[in-house]
Amino acid sequence: MAKISIQFTLFSAFYSPLISTMTGGFLSEEGLEYDWSVAAAGVSAIEALRTGEADVVQSTISQGFTSLNQGKEPGCVHFAQINGADGFFITGRDADDGFNWHKLEGADVLVHHGGQPMTMFRYACHKAGIDIDKINIIDAGNGAEMDKAFRAGRGDYIHQQGPAPQQLQADGQGVVLAALGTPIGACAFSSLASTQEFLGTDKAAAFTRAFARAKAYLGETPAAEIAAAEKPLFPNIDEAVLADCIASYQKIGCWQGPIDITAQGYEAMLDIFAFDGKLKSRHAFDKICVAAPAH
Repeated sequence: MAKISIQFTLFSAFYSPLISTMTGGFLSEEGLEYDWSVAAAGVSAIEALRTGEADVVQSTISQGFTSLNQGKEPGCVHFAQINGADGFFITGRDADDGFNWHKLEGADVLVHHGGQPMTMFRYACHKAGIDIDKINIIDAGNGAEMDKAFRAGRGDYIHQQGPAPQQLQADGQGVVLAALGTPIGACAFSSLASTQEFLGTDKAAAFTRAFARAKAYLGETPAAEIAAAEKPLFPNIDEAVLADCIASYQKIGCWQGPIDITAQGYEAMLDIFAFDGKLKSRHAFDKICVAAPAH
């Protein structure tokens, strides 16, 4: 069997379309063996394409924005959409049926300080009509460090990607109150990237067929069934929590639709990054994105 190497920039249930390509058996049905890895902290998964360590990586089109802002050609092309909405949540200390975003003003909020997560948080606050300057934003480190700090009592709210917030809730350490995907709306949040050379191969076509079927499977399969298949890859997350997280993402609708990166989703990301002052110009779609291999 041919083998494909996959690397994640971040590994979470949010990327279930790519995870289920492996755990749902779709790659093996296409005659592909696989291995997978997660990029080391501070290292872009795009580097794995350059070195040949990976054939396909989980990334985001904003990676291309960064390169083009510097006058460089992106080191890859993005060919399929994983998520069509933001996948972060706001978790508070207590249940709050009357929660609204204005409650973040004046509060201590642990916010993920990664480039895109912070940009998306700023835009979510803007869309929710609140003044981000009135929030006491805390940088508690990376995702694991943030989680540890919140569990130790730091902060009133925390900004995390699933399934971490759902696990906090299951452990009685917080309550999930809001999803950033709601105020932000549809956008090309995360995508698959590779090289033009790889995308011209039969292996790339087989992978793309598997990914398209996995994404459709996520839209028609109960969350508990998906979670049961994915659980071996999440040893520190309760299976019921993983199912809760997957169901939340299904409800948000971030996995709906075909795998194509659309012009509308791309333009939405341009709007978001322009709002945060992160664009030197509105870079052309075809500088970053290409059509997926025939599938």
